[in-house]
Amino acid sequence: MKSNAIAPQKLYAAFATVVLVALALFSSALHAAPTASAVNPNAPQGTLVIIGGGLRADNAEVWQRIVDLSGGKGARIAVLASASINPEKSGASIMAKLNQYGADAFFVPLGVKLANSDYRKAAEDPAIVTQIKAATGIYFAGGDQGRITQALLRPDGSRTAALEAIWSVYRNGGVIAGSSAGAAIMSTTMFYDARPVLDMLKMGVTDGREIAPGLGFIGSDVFVDQHLLVRGRFARMIPVMLKKGYHIGLGIDENSAMIVDAKRDVEVIGYSGALLIDLSGAITDRGIKNFNISNAAISYLDRGDKFNLVTRAFTPSPDKADNKLDPNQPDMREPVFTNDILGNNAVLDLMGNLIDNAQQEAIGIAFGNPRDPYPDLGFEFRFSKTVNSVGYSSTEAEAYSVLKLRLDIRPIQLRQPLYRYK
Repeated sequence: MKSNAIAPQKLYAAFATVVLVALALFSSALHAAPTASAVNPNAPQGTLVIIGGGLRADNAEVWQRIVDLSGGKGARIAVLASASINPEKSGASIMAKLNQYGADAFFVPLGVKLANSDYRKAAEDPAIVTQIKAATGIYFAGGDQGRITQALLRPDGSRTAALEAIWSVYRNGGVIAGSSAGAAIMSTTMFYDARPVLDMLKMGVTDGREIAPGLGFIGSDVFVDQHLLVRGRFARMIPVMLKKGYHIGLGIDENSAMIVDAKRDVEVIGYSGALLIDLSGAITDRGIKNFNISNAAISYLDRGDKFNLVTRAFTPSPDKADNKLDPNQPDMREPVFTNDILGNNAVLDLMGNLIDNAQQEAIGIAFGNPRDPYPDLGFEFRFSKTVNSVGYSSTEAEAYSVLKLRLDIRPIQLRQPLYRYK
């Protein structure tokens, strides 16, 4: 009679297969990109709306999103105009705009420049704290971001009762929105008394002068800046990121916003877009006297694009989803160069012209006028395509999303004084 017993060799082989599969699954799980909850299980459950300044009253996409995220029609949104030189006037204007889009906004009487008020006492006032905690959204107006931190942090740097209430709203799923100065406070470091962009490349940044602590709503790993493209500010982000150890920087342009949710998904909405700077692979040459950096990565996220800060996954806007650029079929072939890389939208124009081009690199330079500090010192910005560079083109407008261009910055000299040909 034939036996039904399984041979020992087959049992061993089956067991070994199960073990190998289990090990493979364990290894895959071990090396998978972490989720936001895995990185920080106590992360706030709310949403940030980081606006680059210059938000127009008719930008319905941004205003309506703030109201909708805060609960929709009748949403109680606390308006803090602490950054303004005239908080009551600024606050009234913002409340009118929020209410136009369906909110029930109210003014928080807390500001360094608020007349007939002691901001120190106001920041600890139980009545004001109760008002803030009852809100589903917070809106920080523009102005001077130093006034926001002055109003909401105690002299020893600890949080006032009002700031703790704001954090409570955010932790429990509420919205923290801010424009210009209200965007600057989103990271743990913010620009404070900043010099012009080129001067910061020439002379560096100092804690307590050009930079100071922000309120850190976005977390300690991302640096935030605003008014980015129209003022060429991408270049000033880099020395700050190097000094403070940030690998990721997000800079949002005017009349535009970045929505950052609890999963750390970033969505760009509004008129323009945002620059993403990644210094995780960047190096500096200490043998060179002046500021320099190599192998930084720079990307442009256009309106409608999404990016996850944990997984680093990019999702193009719907009008670009099926229009990934083919590097073998470029639209342009001419060299790309600008003699004013810090000018209005110059970096965006250069990146768009390079990503859809047969050329592999583009050059931008920056010099000051002869009366600037160190007038003979300038900088070359070299943008290069790598195997990781990707571009998407819109089917609806002349617009690009540009991912992972390499950026190298090195000092160059312009001989002074300048002479004219006779």
